[in-house]
Amino acid sequence: MKSTRPLDTSPEMERMQIEIYRKMSPARRLQVAMELTQLSRKLMAAGVRLRHPEYNEEQVRLAAIRLTISEKLFLAAYPHAREIVP
Repeated sequence: MKSTRPLDTSPEMERMQIEIYRKMSPARRLQVAMELTQLSRKLMAAGVRLRHPEYNEEQVRLAAIRLTISEKLFLAAYPHAREIVP
């Protein structure tokens, strides 16, 4: 099985992190997961903005969506946004 440990995290630190998560309540773990998801979306949008400074906020939003779903689904849901590239 392939390791999912980040390359910048030592095995000892990974064990500590896992133990911290195990001690959290399910509600707190969900909150952390939601915060991490929100952070990843902000980072994705920031990357789109760096690559396409000419995009407005709606174009940035669509480009970020295009990164997260299949091309077929994106084009079916947003046929008007064919020109938006991540």
